[in-house]
Amino acid sequence: MSRARLWQASAYAVCLVTGLLFAVSYNTAKGFDLRGGRNTELSGLIRDSEARVREQNDRLTALRRELELLERAEAGSDVRVRAARSDAERLRSGAGLQPVHGRGLTVVLSDAPRGPDGRYPVGAQPDDLVVHQQDLQSVLNALWSGGAEAVSVADQRLVATSAVRCVGNTLLLHGRTYSPPYTITVIGDQDRMAAALNLEPGVRVFRQYVQAFGLGYRVERKDDVSVPGYTGPLRLDKAQEVPR
Repeated sequence: MSRARLWQASAYAVCLVTGLLFAVSYNTAKGFDLRGGRNTELSGLIRDSEARVREQNDRLTALRRELELLERAEAGSDVRVRAARSDAERLRSGAGLQPVHGRGLTVVLSDAPRGPDGRYPVGAQPDDLVVHQQDLQSVLNALWSGGAEAVSVADQRLVATSAVRCVGNTLLLHGRTYSPPYTITVIGDQDRMAAALNLEPGVRVFRQYVQAFGLGYRVERKDDVSVPGYTGPLRLDKAQEVPR
């Protein structure tokens, strides 16, 4: 290609790009959103989702009550229905659907407080001063490995489908959000679970931050603690009881 043609093609390309830039600037000046609505704040989405979850949970509770009434009405006339209900009731406890109480532990994790002067410790980064998702997961993993029989975080029972997620400095669990301090209540062998907490690498790292920056970590033995039953939806396509 000759230099003249190369120059002409380059000039066309420059004019095309310039025209696109002018068009974009014009649209922006008129107030068009170039991101197509993607700038919605995450916190707003979480609040909207939380409200929908509460509404759906209320409806689920009402439907479950209606279903129980219908099942009781049918159970008296059908042997198979009575047998199915008996099996379901037997499995409710293992699935975490019934409230339980007994000897156990409470574990409380909290963010670092500000000092008397309103400042955080010198040299600390913002991420050093808050409870993270991996901190909660480390505690929960240790408790399960230590033989936990039932676990709740805040006021919600953990089941096989539960997932602990942190969004910013808040906890997202079963569609609801919680702020620190986070209280974990667990029923089981106190000695085994306490030992498992001490051996868990993630918990040991968190306790180092507790010493360095003042985060909160407290484990208490309780003679009688209560763990609620799970009341949310059960989304399992296939499930099988595991023999013990």
